Amino acid sequence: MADTALTARRRSPLAHAADRLAAATRSSGGAVRLAELPFLAQVNVRLDAKSPAADAVGLALGFQLPLEPNTVVRAGDLTAVWLGPDEWLLVAPPGTQRELEGRIRAAAGDEPVSVTDVSAQRTTLLVAGPRARDLLAHGCALDLHPRAFGPGRCAQTTLARTQVVLVARDEARAGFWVLVRSSFAGYLTDWLLDAAVEYG
Repeated sequence: MADTALTARRRSPLAHAADRLAAATRSSGGAVRLAELPFLAQVNVRLDAKSPAADAVGLALGFQLPLEPNTVVRAGDLTAVWLGPDEWLLVAPPGTQRELEGRIRAAAGDEPVSVTDVSAQRTTLLVAGPRARDLLAHGCALDLHPRAFGPGRCAQTTLARTQVVLVARDEARAGFWVLVRSSFAGYLTDWLLDAAVEYG
């Protein structure tokens, strides 16, 4: 029984919705693009932003953690999302969370730091296309105009009454990441698909 559990194929929270997301993308004629980005590595980091650990971790990551509220820093496949004055979410390719955790712990040394793998906590929805902002605005109270929430911005907010981390990707055409807890992912996907009907 234990062997079966270890070898069972992982299933993302939205595997059942992949066809519906693809169909909505096709029917919108390119206005919106909806997809799940499953299994992204997500590592929560807490440390004093003014400590030697912050500088050491920044060197290990190849960039300094963002210090301006609600901003994102990206280098290669690694993205750091500001969550608070002493808290960040690192998002990286699937399967890299252990290596990322180890790199941060080694860099921090004896300095106080909290590093937690939260990859299984959330999944990520991609919302892109020329009407992506309009689609998200149907259920989000934030001002999503590019002047207020342009590339490189992020926020912990609600979308369709669901708590999410919303990230405006660093290229306008790259759209948005919507990081949502796995238990709410199905509901939020249904809401997005329903809202996207007007673009079909």
